[in-house]
Amino acid sequence: MSRFTALDRQVVALALPALGALVAEPVFVLVDSAVVGTLGATPLAGLGLASTVLTTVVGLCVFLAYATTAGVARRIGAGRRDDALRYGVDGLWLAIGLGVLLAVVLEVTAPWLARALGAPDDVLAPAVAYLRWSAPGLPGMLAVLAATGVLRGLLDTRTPLWVASGGAVLNAVLSVTLVLGLGMGVAGSGLGTAVTQLLMAAVLGAVVVRGARREAVPLRPGVRGLGAAIAAGTPLLARTVTLRAAILLATWVAAGLGAVALAGHQAVAALWGLAAFALDALAIAAQALVGQSLGAGDLATTRGVLRRTLAWGVIAGVVLGAVIAAGSWGFARLFTDDPAVHAAIASALLVVAVTMPIAGWVFVLDGVLIGAGDGRYLAVAGVVTLVVYAPAAVAVHEWAPPGGPGLVWAWAAFAGVFMLARAATTGWRARGTAWLRTGA
Repeated sequence: MSRFTALDRQVVALALPALGALVAEPVFVLVDSAVVGTLGATPLAGLGLASTVLTTVVGLCVFLAYATTAGVARRIGAGRRDDALRYGVDGLWLAIGLGVLLAVVLEVTAPWLARALGAPDDVLAPAVAYLRWSAPGLPGMLAVLAATGVLRGLLDTRTPLWVASGGAVLNAVLSVTLVLGLGMGVAGSGLGTAVTQLLMAAVLGAVVVRGARREAVPLRPGVRGLGAAIAAGTPLLARTVTLRAAILLATWVAAGLGAVALAGHQAVAALWGLAAFALDALAIAAQALVGQSLGAGDLATTRGVLRRTLAWGVIAGVVLGAVIAAGSWGFARLFTDDPAVHAAIASALLVVAVTMPIAGWVFVLDGVLIGAGDGRYLAVAGVVTLVVYAPAAVAVHEWAPPGGPGLVWAWAAFAGVFMLARAATTGWRARGTAWLRTGA
């Protein structure tokens, strides 16, 4: 990369707090797991199964953050701050309404979902308890996504960081108090999560509301605004579904390769997810900066953001890849003492290390195109990449050797074929001009 520019400083100033906020969220599950784990294996298993359902539901709704980031940033760039905050308020209403609906659905279907995921009889009760006690927090969880998107569009990633950090501390206190102090067990963990998320939503929502009032923006939901938020979010939801499908497909492949491969896959996927946080933080910076520059009609700056954030993404991928490669054997030992699983993890991590620069390229380009409001193309591209990846995944499932060698092929398919397909589709789009739509 050439000399460090003002744009580089802006990217770093946005990305670092965004990374901190992204990392703070998984701490919730880690703390809950540590506290509930003191109750025994069965409650912990119930928490693990239930938290998978909850994080999947919330993960599918991440479009609430992405859509509001792009929409608010565009309007800010166009000098229409009141419209930006109007869009943000409507995004919050959409998140709350969707959260209430999903909370009701989760309350009703909790036993069915737990059984569908294969919960044994003794695990069913704690899994259902966690789902039902955490479900009231869903409006808060989704409102946090939407409010965070609004603030990112305003180029404020520090406020979500402080709120996420405070939430992590509060959740830890509530988890210990409710689970152990008051003897609520897994239900206490779910209640603590719900209370924490609702309070975080209240704080972030208050920041957005204060900004709206300064611009004399009405706080009631607007039909046109809600329609625009739904229209912008639907393609991003479709894109997220394809990504989730690919992740599930990768897990299915590993499961078909035996217990060693599946155990190794869980460890490699955890490290992949950690690396993804760093790259996603750069994507968030790209979303906000591209949205604002396109809103201002400044194509030169948009292209500059594209070049600089791509450079940051590839460099971050190279650095992360080097760290993963150098520490592959050490990282593997953090997860297991089993020699076969240890070797499987270390070998697959080398594949991840080699492909990490590709991931850096993909994550940033995703952020650029999301910031440009190019959700429809990303939805179509998601389907195309899944279609490209699926035959490779099936081939590995059917013909790869079991254990460690098979896991290497599985990750070559996911981190190689799937990510290369994403790189090709997003890279081809970025080379053209169809995504460079200016104005609010």
